[in-house]
Amino acid sequence: FISSFGGVNSSGGGVTYDGRSLIIHGQRKLLFSGSIHYPRSTLDMWPSLISLAKAGGIDVIQTYVFWNIHEPNPGMYNFGGNRDIVKFMRLIQAQGLYACLRIGPFIESEWSYGGLPFWLHDIPNIIFRSDNEPFKFYMQNFTTKIVNMMKSANLFASQGGPIILSQIENEYGLVEAAFHEKGQSYVTWAAAMAVGLQTGVPWVMCKQDDAPGPIINTCNGLRCGITWSGPNSPTKPAIWTENWTLTYQAYGEEPKPRSPQDIAFHVVLFIIQMKGCYIDYYMYHGGTNFGRTASSYIMTSYYNEAPLDEYGQTNQPLWGHLKELHAAIKQCAEALLSGTNTTISLGLFQTAYVFNASSGKCAAFLLNNDVRKSVTVLFQNIAYNLAPKSFTILPDCKNVAFNTQKVSAQYSTRSAKPAQKLGSAQQWQKYTEAIPDFDNTSLRANTLLEQMSTTKDSSDYLWYTFRFQHAPSSSQLSVQSLAHVVHAFVNKVLAGSAHGSHKDQGSKLRSSITLKNGTNQVSLLSVMVGFPDSGAYLEHRAVGIRQVQIQDQSGSQDFGKNQWGYQIGLLGENLQIYTNRGSNKVPWSPFQSSPPQPLTWYKTSFDAPAGTAPVAINLGSMGKGEAWVNGQSIGRYWVSFLTPKGNPSQRWYHIPRSFLKPTKNVLVLLEEEKNASPLGVSIDTISITKVCGQVSDSHMPPLEKYGKRPQVKLQCPSKRNISSILFASFGTPSGNCQSYALGSCHSSNTKAIVEKDCKGKKRCTIPLANQKFGGDPCPSIPKALIIDAKCT
Repeated sequence: FISSFGGVNSSGGGVTYDGRSLIIHGQRKLLFSGSIHYPRSTLDMWPSLISLAKAGGIDVIQTYVFWNIHEPNPGMYNFGGNRDIVKFMRLIQAQGLYACLRIGPFIESEWSYGGLPFWLHDIPNIIFRSDNEPFKFYMQNFTTKIVNMMKSANLFASQGGPIILSQIENEYGLVEAAFHEKGQSYVTWAAAMAVGLQTGVPWVMCKQDDAPGPIINTCNGLRCGITWSGPNSPTKPAIWTENWTLTYQAYGEEPKPRSPQDIAFHVVLFIIQMKGCYIDYYMYHGGTNFGRTASSYIMTSYYNEAPLDEYGQTNQPLWGHLKELHAAIKQCAEALLSGTNTTISLGLFQTAYVFNASSGKCAAFLLNNDVRKSVTVLFQNIAYNLAPKSFTILPDCKNVAFNTQKVSAQYSTRSAKPAQKLGSAQQWQKYTEAIPDFDNTSLRANTLLEQMSTTKDSSDYLWYTFRFQHAPSSSQLSVQSLAHVVHAFVNKVLAGSAHGSHKDQGSKLRSSITLKNGTNQVSLLSVMVGFPDSGAYLEHRAVGIRQVQIQDQSGSQDFGKNQWGYQIGLLGENLQIYTNRGSNKVPWSPFQSSPPQPLTWYKTSFDAPAGTAPVAINLGSMGKGEAWVNGQSIGRYWVSFLTPKGNPSQRWYHIPRSFLKPTKNVLVLLEEEKNASPLGVSIDTISITKVCGQVSDSHMPPLEKYGKRPQVKLQCPSKRNISSILFASFGTPSGNCQSYALGSCHSSNTKAIVEKDCKGKKRCTIPLANQKFGGDPCPSIPKALIIDAKCT
């Protein structure tokens, strides 16, 4: 295809496309992709994550490029450690997978400032993401830098590398109208700039219906087979760059998982309705927002319920259900990509989509769109029972390979086991921050400063201080802030705290205070929990304290135009007392030397747990702050911000094994709140402790080609075996792996037979067959089998 900008967008050895699919090295492809972000995990985790994605039927690893971690200062680059994107690409290639590189370089991604480095904010006359010369200059510089790095390493498919797609910009269609004519011209410029870099592979723009020329517009969302209008040209393929596996979670919110059945159903619908050829799961592995990288109110744990959890373990049954879906669809690929299709009505809510290839191969997808009832239909003279709201996949137009509603993959239960409790006061030392007042600040202004412009992303914290004369009285302090948290101190005593939420991001504090005769000092600590990550005119966003009033019997006094003193960051933070070198710069005291105070640092040490299981710290007894292990931040914590059900959004915080030494690992906690205690903290190991499987006679009929009988397949994680059978029933057990009970029909020897085949083994397979259990316990009644096993 020829670029409308006058250049060839793809060369012979690379990637081309037409209206049906991507064409890689001359072959049409139907691709499943998984989003894994390199800075949200560690180098030692990358090979396993990629391997597990491949085992789950993933063909492509998709990642954003995170500008602010690579260019923290203009022209000064960092590609070391888990920023080594070239190494990440090479590991993908080494396992035989493709890659999609979403350069952006604005990415949103629940990442602070949407991935833009904050120094851009201070470039004169800049307007982000607009037809604005200063922004375009720096955006093009960074995009070119990344493309040239990939070219130098021969990583584009046109060079024999894994990268088959690149993305420029990100969901710009959501804000384009706000920039008026500068929006459309920016889209045109960004597209031309990207194509001009001559990567030899196509470029995409997600949520960009007006993507110009050869740029492929793509869909992000939950149900792109229904909600998307499709490619903006018949010469472009249908690509789903973000199939959200759940909705990201903010502090104070309940988890919002998405069922495996719903995800699988909409994958098939996209392939059928939109002729989809590329589907990415966002996220396939979410990982961890280490340090201060998360955006406003976003948790440190990111997409923990994705197919691969935060620790890199399989989330079952989601991982397994999608694996089976991918295998079934890939058997249909030839018919889907090169065949003709017909649609046959099988009932009021039932439809058959049939694809016939010239080679004679046939594939069919039977849809039951009735959300409540199973239905038996006749297709090509064979009866099929279709589960409610499901697709049944027949790769040969006869035998059932998969049904989106019927989960045959095992369920797994993840547990935390304390490896070392840190409950002794003798284990801890503490250092309490001094509360600054106006007299010991050096930065002064006669107005309330905007916080981000003042801290320049060097800290979550900014002290606002002022002093005033007053007679003794009981008064009311009112603070309105556009930051996320505010702690108020009057004469160095905590007077109150307040915070907002992800939906209502500012904070408002009203607190009764006691003023003394003479000079009173007010110190307000304004706290950000990540910078904003989206929206038009991000460079104009203002946060921080906006209004301060004190009211007494004589009236209300506004201090907005008062003389203010400022301190950026906390003293312990500025001294880096979470590091070995910085720790010696302050006097640590025994934990029990005085009652707990707000803004206290706690320090202890621990040994690495034995084995290879993932490690996490249980911070359930803490409030809000940040945690460091051996000088490396494992992220912000906010245990005291409870969900509507009264639980912390996140209690366990991942400590990667690569952060640990065998012994004497130094743990430092910065705690903002007064009533938190480190004595409830423990170092835990995280592992899969239970696996459960369930199948029934209705799972996969007919089965002549794809298996003798449905089977329960159980597998414990690495270095664990099945130690006991917690429940087993062949017959008509009620419920499912989440909640089960014996039914009216049950083979009494089920448990003994399963124990004989499974106990002491890493994996086992039990067929749903009468002969396996010594006969039919209830003739003429459809059977089911549920097995729940413990792994140790």
